[in-house]
Amino acid sequence: MAHALVAEEPAAVRYELTQLVSFTVEGEQFGVDVLKVSEIIRLPSITHVPTAPPYVEGIINLRGSLIPVISMRERFGFQLAESDSRTRIIVMTVGNSLMGFKVDTVSEVMRVSGSDIQYPPTMLSGSDSHQCLIGVINLAAQMLIIIDPEKMFSEAEVEQVFLKQQITGVDE
Repeated sequence: MAHALVAEEPAAVRYELTQLVSFTVEGEQFGVDVLKVSEIIRLPSITHVPTAPPYVEGIINLRGSLIPVISMRERFGFQLAESDSRTRIIVMTVGNSLMGFKVDTVSEVMRVSGSDIQYPPTMLSGSDSHQCLIGVINLAAQMLIIIDPEKMFSEAEVEQVFLKQQITGVDE
């Protein structure tokens, strides 16, 4: 019996319209469901937290809430680079908490049909809880990788990030 390389998706999902916030990291295009995004902000001053995981750049104060900032370059294993005027933080809910995701640029909000999404080969999507790759859209110039921030971290990693925040006394 042959194994399918592409996961089967429900027929109803194939034709549903979705809005994605697209952004770049190291020249690669990524997208996330617009409903997961709370806001997009310019890069504020980030306070570094000692002993935080390498992908946690630090914390920011956003209108009285302290939010950990995740370096998407570090998290995805890309080469680190200096921030510039186009660097943004996408604030999203992960679990029950807000997290900021530092990206190189935010491109646009785009509408896509579920039928335009190609689902990743099972060897890439895996079954681990922290696998965040949902699908890929073939754009004219390159591919856009759709990710789910809820699946970007294991439960232990989420607890570690917020535990460090509480231990250092910077919890709300």
